[in-house]
Amino acid sequence: MNQQVSSQMLKGILMGCILIILSKKELYGYKISEELQKFGFDSIPKGTIYPLLMNMDKKGLIVGEMRASDEGPQRKYYHLTENGLTEKESFIKQWVFLSGNVEKLLKENK
Repeated sequence: MNQQVSSQMLKGILMGCILIILSKKELYGYKISEELQKFGFDSIPKGTIYPLLMNMDKKGLIVGEMRASDEGPQRKYYHLTENGLTEKESFIKQWVFLSGNVEKLLKENK
């Protein structure tokens, strides 16, 4: 992601993207970062993701659980809660609505 994006906007979008990623499988922070990179979020600092995960955990959207790892120290794996699943669905609906409207606006102003 080469272009500058507002920090607040990015955090909201990242939260929704993380919810979508975690709805498919449980992952730890670094793997979440790798998944985001696959979709173009390649310049997101790790210092952005971990505080966001802690915030999402405090809000009850995800739960982190320490587990042993074959590759080194224990890792904190995250999974969605029922509230997280509801929030994911809400994010998707809002994104479809907003992105569709912004696309219309952009097409009109070419």
